[in-house]
Amino acid sequence: MATTDWIEITEDGTVYVNGEELNEPYIDEKALGECDIEFPYQVPESRIFVMGDHRSTSVDSRTSMVGCIADEYIIGRLIFRVWPFKAISPL
Repeated sequence: MATTDWIEITEDGTVYVNGEELNEPYIDEKALGECDIEFPYQVPESRIFVMGDHRSTSVDSRTSMVGCIADEYIIGRLIFRVWPFKAISPL
């Protein structure tokens, strides 16, 4: 049986995935941003919950206008990290 993730985002913008706080050193400030879904939110099977790094202005999976992204729309793969500069490295 496939399992799906549970997402929780608090009013101050802290993100939890399956009950564990997400470490996000790449964002400058936390924000709930534009959000019209209810938390906790269960990510549908074969979907990916995505969020921009400018949380106060990003329109992403936190709004039903975008929602979660289907697996078949993910066409690239991450092979190298360039930000933050002190963490530049292959992945």
